[in-house]
Amino acid sequence: MVSAQDLSGVMGMMPAFATPDGADIDATSTIDLDNLRDGVNRMIGDGIDVIATTGSFGEFHTLLWPEFETLARATAEVVNKRVPLFIGTTALNSREVVQRMRIAQEVGAYGVLVGVPFYFPSTVDNAVRFYHDIGERFPDLGIMIYHNPALHNIMIPVDAFQRITQNRNVVAMKDSHRSPEEFGDLMGIVQGKMTVFVNQMQFASYSERGATACWSIDSWMGPWPLLRLRDAIRAGDLETAKRITTELSGPQSGDGHGSGGPPNLSWRETASKIAQQFAGYVNPGPLRPPFVELPTDVVESAKKRAAYWNELCARYRSEVKAPAAV
Repeated sequence: MVSAQDLSGVMGMMPAFATPDGADIDATSTIDLDNLRDGVNRMIGDGIDVIATTGSFGEFHTLLWPEFETLARATAEVVNKRVPLFIGTTALNSREVVQRMRIAQEVGAYGVLVGVPFYFPSTVDNAVRFYHDIGERFPDLGIMIYHNPALHNIMIPVDAFQRITQNRNVVAMKDSHRSPEEFGDLMGIVQGKMTVFVNQMQFASYSERGATACWSIDSWMGPWPLLRLRDAIRAGDLETAKRITTELSGPQSGDGHGSGGPPNLSWRETASKIAQQFAGYVNPGPLRPPFVELPTDVVESAKKRAAYWNELCARYRSEVKAPAAV
């Protein structure tokens, strides 16, 4: 049975590893299975706690249906239940979400990362019904709410979780859109029922209000700074945790959450993938169309971000205890 108690630490938001022809508008099979296998094995071996696929950074919006299925099956095979795996199943309508969830269930994923179907904004009542509907259809599949108001056109209010948590298999949420006060109110409702994965830059401060987990795109440039942050929080060493958080911002963050103001959604995720290419920890492959043109300054910023992150990895790798075999 899935449970919020199984989930804590750092969740790596996985790239949708692309073949060399991934930027070709005529390409129809762009999942690079070798790079996926190598990258996922390395991440698990180095100690990541949770893996999630096909969110915004994971390019659910640029994959053809057969590619989504290929990625889901290959990732589940490589993970092999060593860590909790959430397959992203967000789509424009509920019926397609259900089709994607069937694949996630079939491949043996721990759960799904799924946002409210978007294009037209949803009402709160329809959003609550959506999570009830899919929860009833997949009672043994963990559901992680993907809360992304900027892209999904709805801010789910805190009081809605009184109803949402009536679903016992809604066990988590990926979120970064709550003020500290709102987050405290949220935890008052979901504590023990849901693990809320906050953004890596919120982890230290929100841990004082009950956060036990964070999500990270940057982790695929090397997880050690995030793992050291996790360990400091678990040890109650908030001074170290807050120092590391300051260091994480560094040059403008590849996931759009560093210094320099609000992220530009036109290239936040694509810049992160470019930074991962420069960092060299994994090989995510090229960008997929139509998001293939980036300004020169964005590419240069991603290069600087990667170099800075490699410095952080070199600094913290020796401070993170190697994980036991899983």
